[in-house]
Amino acid sequence: MTNTTIQDAEIFDAYRPLLFAIAYRMLGSIMDAEDIVQEAYLHWQRRGDIVVASPRAFLSTIVTRQSINYLHAARVQRETYPGPWLPEPIISEGEPDMADTTVLHESLSMAFLVLLEHLSPMERAVFLLHDVFAYDFHEIAGIVGKGEANCRQIARRARQQIQARRPRFDPDPIHREQITRQFIAACAGGDLSGLLGMLANDVTLWTDGGGKMTAALRPITGAAQVASFILGIMRKIPSTTQRTMVNGQPGLAITTERGVSVMTLDIVDGQVQAIRVVANPDKLHALPPTPDRPRSP
Repeated sequence: MTNTTIQDAEIFDAYRPLLFAIAYRMLGSIMDAEDIVQEAYLHWQRRGDIVVASPRAFLSTIVTRQSINYLHAARVQRETYPGPWLPEPIISEGEPDMADTTVLHESLSMAFLVLLEHLSPMERAVFLLHDVFAYDFHEIAGIVGKGEANCRQIARRARQQIQARRPRFDPDPIHREQITRQFIAACAGGDLSGLLGMLANDVTLWTDGGGKMTAALRPITGAAQVASFILGIMRKIPSTTQRTMVNGQPGLAITTERGVSVMTLDIVDGQVQAIRVVANPDKLHALPPTPDRPRSP
């Protein structure tokens, strides 16, 4: 291995966390984001004698354009998805190797990733690059192949849509932790009144089974309806529940004889405002193993 090859690998590895962060937020899929980052690495290796003034811009351009192309190709698939589509969850205490700023942390949440689905692929790219990753509009224009003024308009339009629907979260992590543990205890104990006391009146539950696991095909709204659905499932299917962090939010990993699911809780003003459950096994390959749950093949 030559010194140039080693240096190229070191340069790419320095940008890998950023490239994955962009691709994951664009696509909502760990596997697809990793594939696109790998494609960027191959482009980086094959660039030959091309002089790259800014590896960050060069690699960001490849990842962003590949992500835009992927979203255009996946549009029909997501429109015909069986039931609600939810992102592939990241199970960890945060996003590896990325600075834990407020904007980055918020943009990783399941609620925010779902919100990005309201934007076109180009709007999503320009918005993320500018508002989340702090690229300036001159850089973004080169990355997406549009004029700087056009990029400003795209960002403004996307920002208006995001602000109109932007999720809120309880800012106190200790309080969120308390609510999450109370939620787990109420579910495990079949405590209907305790669960109702934690749910907002207009709480909404989304479940993503991908047509491969039993799931509600439409969102369930209302505290009584959501509580009855959750406790009904818990009574019918024996399970073990492990508290975890999902995309930087309080969450649960639930293991049953039928498989594993991951649940996130949006906690606002001391109450659970939204619940999202990912049960589609295709989206849970990256789930870390535990003593009672081996790694997926």
